[in-house]
Amino acid sequence: MRYLKPDFYDEFSCLAGACPKTCCAGWQIVIDETSLDKYEGLSGPFGNRIRNSIDWEEEIFFQYGSRCAFLNEEDLCEIQKELGESYLCDTCKMYPRHVEEYEGLREYSLSLSCPKAAEMILENQKKVTFLEWETEEEEEFESFDFLMFTQLEDARDILYTIIQNRDLNFEKRAWMCAELAKAMQEAVDENQFFEIDALLEQYRNQDIKLLCKKYKIEAPHARYARMKREIRVLQEELEHLESAWSVTLENLAELLYQDGEENYCRIYEEFQKGVGAKSDKKQEWEIQKEQLMMFFVYTYFCGAVYDDAIWSKMALSLFSVEWITELWMYQWISEKKTLTFEDKVELAYRYAREIEHSDLNLERLENYFTADKHFV
Repeated sequence: MRYLKPDFYDEFSCLAGACPKTCCAGWQIVIDETSLDKYEGLSGPFGNRIRNSIDWEEEIFFQYGSRCAFLNEEDLCEIQKELGESYLCDTCKMYPRHVEEYEGLREYSLSLSCPKAAEMILENQKKVTFLEWETEEEEEFESFDFLMFTQLEDARDILYTIIQNRDLNFEKRAWMCAELAKAMQEAVDENQFFEIDALLEQYRNQDIKLLCKKYKIEAPHARYARMKREIRVLQEELEHLESAWSVTLENLAELLYQDGEENYCRIYEEFQKGVGAKSDKKQEWEIQKEQLMMFFVYTYFCGAVYDDAIWSKMALSLFSVEWITELWMYQWISEKKTLTFEDKVELAYRYAREIEHSDLNLERLENYFTADKHFV
């Protein structure tokens, strides 16, 4: 069994009561079967409280005012306080740590939806590397396309190289990632799986400067039309887990899009100049987008082994970085052209909470990307 984790993974430490956005509020906490059995067998007043605070049919904790029944006034967990960490359900023990499972491989990551994890991801100026180790364990999935998974892993390594190529501006890197994913998806759709090996070899050996000559900068007016389409998806087709998110999207749409294309293009161009006026600020900006892209590609790309949806996995990564950036621009213009690092962190984890923690939203976005392969 192989294991993989980002080089900063072990540096995480929960902020507990000091966290600006507790993980025990705003979404449902699913309880695993082992923990349910443990809670059912507890005696005494606290055991009764736990049993009365569980929706046994849905296997979740009840919430009061969108807060877990066991989240106290100091934003600390009463279960951990009374019984210890061993009595936490798996969801609470793990978060924000996340595991993706493949045959013979476990990949660990930190969820962007956690304020501390988002801070760690965005403040990292180094190129992300991954730590790998092995154990003697063996396993075999009943149905697993190992050939395709190997191709996806190889492709992801190439994507990492592209994403972390700091000699190119981020838009060119994103475009190259999109082109590779589209070509792979076309090969899969046409059942030409062995063509993928040739495609990957081409990307390994191709002159990056030559490939970039095909890249065309998206004009601000084209971006305006695209973002207007996508804000409708975010507002009308996706569920909103928190009412504050609906307000943010409404305010963003009004500020950025209501006054038309010319106004949007002016804001966009001023924003680009504002955040990149100095070379050090521009580099910081590019690196932050790079780190977000690395997070999304690492977390989602190889999941295409289960549904063949290579393009939609890449599209989710591109879309997410784009919309976190758009949220930053909205914050910048609404706060009189000021954008702090704390603002960036907050908007990144708020986006992740709404998108990544809703299976319905992920499914609807994948359907949208599949229907429109040229949205970027």
